[in-house]
Amino acid sequence: MNQEITTAELRERLEAGEKLNLIDVREVDEWQDGHIAEAKLIPLSEFTERLDEIEKNDQPIYIICRSGGRSGKVCSYLAPQGYNVVNVQGGMLAWSGDIVTGE
Repeated sequence: MNQEITTAELRERLEAGEKLNLIDVREVDEWQDGHIAEAKLIPLSEFTERLDEIEKNDQPIYIICRSGGRSGKVCSYLAPQGYNVVNVQGGMLAWSGDIVTGE
């Protein structure tokens, strides 16, 4: 079972100034339409090729997508490899915080 966090909990942590490792796995066009400023984009379609960009340490890696489906798949893929992953429930559809658009 993957660890999960709500978008409200994620927002509270970011607003409190916590430095979180947040990865958005949506595609580039979705990212440009609006994303969380602190997030890093690694689209699901490029994920396995860019795995070396993800640090494997004790820090949790928060994974977000549009609704929680793709991020759940990524968590299920990374967890058995020893990554400490947390799925953001509801994804960007549930996000009520600020977003930035474009690159």
